[in-house]
Parts: sequence; structure tokens; C-alpha cells
Amino acid sequence: MTHAAAFPAPVVLWSKPEEERAGKALLVLLHGYGANEQDLLSLADVLPQDFVVASLRAPLVSGPGFTWFPLTASIDYSLDAVKDAATYVEDWLDAVRQNHPSVTLLGFSMGMALATTLLRRRPADYAAVVGLSGFAVDAAGDPSFRDSELDGTVPLFWGRDQQDPVISPDKVEFTMGWVRKHVKLTKVLYTGMWHGINQQEIGHVSEFLTHGVLSK
Repeated sequence: MTHAAAFPAPVVLWSKPEEERAGKALLVLLHGYGANEQDLLSLADVLPQDFVVASLRAPLVSGPGFTWFPLTASIDYSLDAVKDAATYVEDWLDAVRQNHPSVTLLGFSMGMALATTLLRRRPADYAAVVGLSGFAVDAAGDPSFRDSELDGTVPLFWGRDQQDPVISPDKVEFTMGWVRKHVKLTKVLYTGMWHGINQQEIGHVSEFLTHGVLSK
């Protein structure tokens, strides 16, 4: 098992130069398996400009890209590895969050698994979560997942295509049960998007962020 302490220093791309970041709501982008910090950064141009956007690179090398935690051939994972990845992101966030009035997480695919894990470990730390074509991990009663403190008030957007060929039905079923119990859910289904993101979804995410975070 790779512990967070052994991970490389974080690699982060920002939407704004350092002198323009302080005091703005922070939106953290968490990419999917095998991608990198550049993969989602273009979203910064089409999401509300009142955010400063930070796109973080996952710490583990996976082919030409990176991964937050290893996956097996059956798209399965170790909960300990998920927790190591969460600690890695938390350590980076702890160093920057004092500059921002709020922190919102946006994760694609595996990035949604990490975003929801972060929320579940520190429920009071995040204004909202956006999950795109992803899932929440089954933490099987792990005490570091503080689900009992999530009382349905944190806004969460979950967008997906029912024909998504990547996220297996058991993961969708678990995530459905989890979101219904623990967050203030906005769930939208898309067609013809498969395992991806489309313009209609980005429009919905923009509305969600404007009303769920910026107008608070």
C-alpha cells in the first residue's frame, strides 16, 4: 500500500494567477482514471467566473496519465488506497483553504469517488459536490467515513448516462442509496453521453454552482 506521505508533491493548475485567487470561492477539479490535471481545466472557462478553479493531478502514475488509486481489471479498488488518496488531497487543501470562503469539489468518474469520499470524511468542509459519470465508494462502516453527520443539507449534483459502459450497475446502485440518504441531491440523466460530459450537463452544473454555492 502506498501511503499519502510517500506521494509526490501536488501538481495543480489554476484558472487565475495567484494574486487574483484570494477571497474567491474555490472549485477543485478531480480528474478520472488515466487522465491528468489538464483534462478538466477547460471547464474553468465555461463555469461561473466567480470561482477560482484548481485542477489537481492524481498522485499515482497510470499508463500515460495518473490515477487516484489503483483499479483492478473488474474496476474494483482497495478502501485503504481510496483513503490514502483522500488524505493526499486533504493535506493540499489544508494549505490553501484559508484563502477561500468556500470549497466545492467537482469529480469525473473516479474523481467523483474521491470527491464524495472527501465530503464523507469532513462533512463540514465543503459547500457542495459535483459528480459526473462516477460513483461513491462502499466504505462498509469504516469510522473515518462520517456519513451519519451528512444530514441531507450539502448540495450534490450527480449527472450520468444510463448507458454509461464504464460504471458498473452495483456501483450505481450503491451510490443511489447513499445519495438519497445523505445529501441534497440534484440528479440528471443524459442520453448519448456515455462515459463523458456534454454541453447540456455543463449548463446544468453552472446553474447548480450559481444557486447552490455562489448565491448562499
